[in-house]
Amino acid sequence: MNRRMILLASAVLALAAPLAARAQPGPIRMRHRWVYLSTNLLVAKNVEGAVALLERAARDGYTGIVLADSKFMRWDDLPERYLANVRTVRDACRTLRLDCIACVMPIGYSESLLARDPNLAEGLPVRDAPLVVRGGRFVPADEPSPLANGSFESSKGDMPAGWQFADMPGKITFIDHAVKCDGQVSLRMQDIGTLSPQHGHGRVMQVLKVQLFRYYHVSVSVKTEGFEATDGIGIPVLAEGDARLAYYEPKVLPTQDWTRLDMTFNSLDFQEVRLYLGVWGGKGGTIWWDDVRIEPAGLTNAVRRDGAPLRATSADSKTVYAEGRDFAGAADPLLGNSGYRGNFDFWHTPPVITVPPGSRLKEGQTVLLSYYHTALIGRGQVMCCMSEPKVYDILAWQAREVHRNLQPDGYFMQHDEIRVQGWDESCMKRKLAPGRILADNVRRCTEILHKEDPGKPVYVWSDMFDPYHNARKGGRYYLVRGEGPWYGSWEGLPEDVIVVNWHGHKEGRLESLEHFAGLGHMQILAGYYDGPPGRIADWLADASKTHGIVGVMYTTWQHRYDDLETFAAEVGKYAN
Repeated sequence: MNRRMILLASAVLALAAPLAARAQPGPIRMRHRWVYLSTNLLVAKNVEGAVALLERAARDGYTGIVLADSKFMRWDDLPERYLANVRTVRDACRTLRLDCIACVMPIGYSESLLARDPNLAEGLPVRDAPLVVRGGRFVPADEPSPLANGSFESSKGDMPAGWQFADMPGKITFIDHAVKCDGQVSLRMQDIGTLSPQHGHGRVMQVLKVQLFRYYHVSVSVKTEGFEATDGIGIPVLAEGDARLAYYEPKVLPTQDWTRLDMTFNSLDFQEVRLYLGVWGGKGGTIWWDDVRIEPAGLTNAVRRDGAPLRATSADSKTVYAEGRDFAGAADPLLGNSGYRGNFDFWHTPPVITVPPGSRLKEGQTVLLSYYHTALIGRGQVMCCMSEPKVYDILAWQAREVHRNLQPDGYFMQHDEIRVQGWDESCMKRKLAPGRILADNVRRCTEILHKEDPGKPVYVWSDMFDPYHNARKGGRYYLVRGEGPWYGSWEGLPEDVIVVNWHGHKEGRLESLEHFAGLGHMQILAGYYDGPPGRIADWLADASKTHGIVGVMYTTWQHRYDDLETFAAEVGKYAN
């Protein structure tokens, strides 16, 4: 993304300018040329690197830095040197006459917020999961596994029995009798890119009958040897209409011995799903799969708060059992605390629910348990629940601390890629579509910032308010409830919020720019994205066809700043 920081004076003037003064398309007045920097300012080496980057940026005509640090949620839990480091960077910005824009309001990637209270995570519902009292504890009821032939022991040639699909059996996919982890065989995939050069897919798939709103744990053993496409390995779970229920991205090395991979999914309102194992975009090398299992996931990552209640009843649902009196231990101490606060993992051993003395529950009795659990996306993204009041208390606290300790020239709200929302009781009782919940959220977040630091400009990512991007009118969006869930979200976006637009791909790009221009928003183009720096040229050409474009941002997610000067030169060709 290419975005420059905004000088406070020019931003205030721009906000005050009448729409008529910026209503006509034409050459872009590049007021803001920003550099995006995400770092950990607790580390002295990172502070030195940040100052050096600021000096480079200033030499090449950049006007500001967008500063992101997850520790902006931890001002009360850090040593004194952190504040000193923050002020070193802030003083460097002032010396170099660069604006310092602070990233706040972590709504899309909420792990830093959830470090303060992991139970504020958005929850997916589990309804009436059957458990049995055995030996003074709750254990999963004996239900048949929905999976067949998980160790691939039965097959016809190189096609494993029970699996409805495999890519090119006998050419890409093989039953391997020599290498195995469990039983007598494993499933091998090799040289996928050579034999399937058009798409590089190597997959097997099985259709599973599942229960509505159940929480499942999937595990499988994997071995690799010279495997060249580890980033393409996946275990997706798809339902009707290709609705995807699992977004796990495993960490697999090119060569490793048998390793267990674990992920979870919620069936939601589906009774049949398709489980895939495989690689997308495969190349050379070999990968083996073995010992696939599916079981109830229990209370791993269970969310406990009033807006995500836990309920235990008798098998006929007539008796409701009381936590503390009839059962105990229904909380997950590892929720958002995997190694450190704010870190979530896909799987860990679930907590054990025990039956204390004096309980009304008896040995062998079936209990139906309903509760909520959070869901992880990719390699650990977790979303907060935007309907929980405490979320806004924490956001107001963060705004106050960032203002006091950093004195930024503007605030950049981190509303992007909100991938789970709308399922828990906090959201459902509002009877609002997710888009309306988000509209209310961004309005409230803007109000918090304006109240805390009046007159300072506020920015936000574009995607969640863009009907040509993640706020489309139709279709599902990850694990957000409903079709076209974020549509209409822009109705809560105050006109004075400047949109940092990262809809850089050609399809819908101009429409996106015109959408926000029509709503009266100024925009900054977030380009680069660790790709060829010259790609910004076409986007700037499109941007010149509309109005209200006031800057660009050099945006890197890989900490690649080697193209900083080249990108600035490309921008200079198309802007005043």
